[in-house]
Amino acid sequence: MAEATATVNKKIKFIVTRQDTADSKPYNEEFEIPYRPNMNVISALMEVQRNPVNAKGDKTTPVCWESNCLEEVCGACSMVINGKPRQACSALVDKLEQPIRIAPMSTFPVVRDLVINRERMFSALKKVKAWIPIDGTYDLGPGPRMAESKRQWAYELSKCMTCGVCLESCPNVNDKTTFIGPAAVSQVRLFNAHPTGEMNAHERLEALMEDGGIEGCGNSQNCVRSCPKGIPLTTSIAAMNLDTTKHLFKKWLGV
Repeated sequence: MAEATATVNKKIKFIVTRQDTADSKPYNEEFEIPYRPNMNVISALMEVQRNPVNAKGDKTTPVCWESNCLEEVCGACSMVINGKPRQACSALVDKLEQPIRIAPMSTFPVVRDLVINRERMFSALKKVKAWIPIDGTYDLGPGPRMAESKRQWAYELSKCMTCGVCLESCPNVNDKTTFIGPAAVSQVRLFNAHPTGEMNAHERLEALMEDGGIEGCGNSQNCVRSCPKGIPLTTSIAAMNLDTTKHLFKKWLGV
């Protein structure tokens, strides 16, 4: 009975870095919400949204954030939680030190509160043509088969959910550089390995050899340690370093 009473009276403390508009200055606001077992950060933010009152008891505006699948698949709920970029849906309150500090990822421009603009990442994927060039105007039948040994590691690369965590953790991705980031490099490896996608492999390699391409990687390996899906990003970067070097020599030799 005493344990149940303690749980009912327990509070969770949050410190949220907020920003009212894209051009306004960020500020911190504290919240206290009732504890429930098995809460994640998203459910805590929903509680604040339901009753937007800060720790001082003042009425405030609901905190804005992005989420979709709530099962670490869509990548929408990326934010910095206690100093670590991660998915809010899989961040369990019981495993976090309080007060729980929540902030938007600093690599991307803030739209409002925890909502960010991921245009930098999406532009990088466009630059390297991270897709299979099939126009879909007629049925091509079943696609070509991949060797099982290749399919297994390619499937691991396909798990990328464009969450942006690897860009946030990379010291070479910031407002002073044009580095496209590890996600785009890894996607070049994925689509160049595809039996149809490899027809445009040279275009993707050329994109990696431009300013802001693979030469921007400083090999800090933060990306592979922070990736929520465990994608072997540094392995992809090493493979693309080799492929771009080969491509460069072939150009010099006129092959």
